[in-house]
Amino acid sequence: MRGFLRFGGEMDYQITFRLAGARDFSGIDALLCRSYPILLRPYYDASILASVLPIITRARPELVASGTYWVALMAGQIVGAGGWSFDAPGDGEIVAALGHVRHVVTDDRMVRRGIASGLMRRAMDQASTAGATQLDCLSTRTAVPFYTALGFTAQEEVLVPLAGGILFPAVRMMCSLH
Repeated sequence: MRGFLRFGGEMDYQITFRLAGARDFSGIDALLCRSYPILLRPYYDASILASVLPIITRARPELVASGTYWVALMAGQIVGAGGWSFDAPGDGEIVAALGHVRHVVTDDRMVRRGIASGLMRRAMDQASTAGATQLDCLSTRTAVPFYTALGFTAQEEVLVPLAGGILFPAVRMMCSLH
């Protein structure tokens, strides 16, 4: 799937969206490592980031290979990634017709250019086709306005348990797909 985006009003850059595969793992990993520290910094204390970044900036092999995780590429480089799953982050619980947004990231130098919304439109369409009627999202504080613009509604602030007993502040958001 292809789309055209205009950067700075000067040139059109072609963005390609496709399902991720094993060959994308290192590119997604690098994107997470580069972008999350920059994008999250204005919304989280340095002490929180010091403990969570080593965990959340790692690509998840099971997501990359799931067939429900997407990448956005520009000139062959991964500039965005994200997807969904029926199994919930953390405990893997599956609830009928409930999908979960998973590990969405955009290159920090390219935010607000339609990349993440292009990824999410594809993920939302795919989830709906697979039978999900709602999507649950554990949003970073940074991304709440983005998900709101996509039709998600904030439900509550939560502490997401990560490895080593670390708790990461997030916002649970929900979106109806029908």
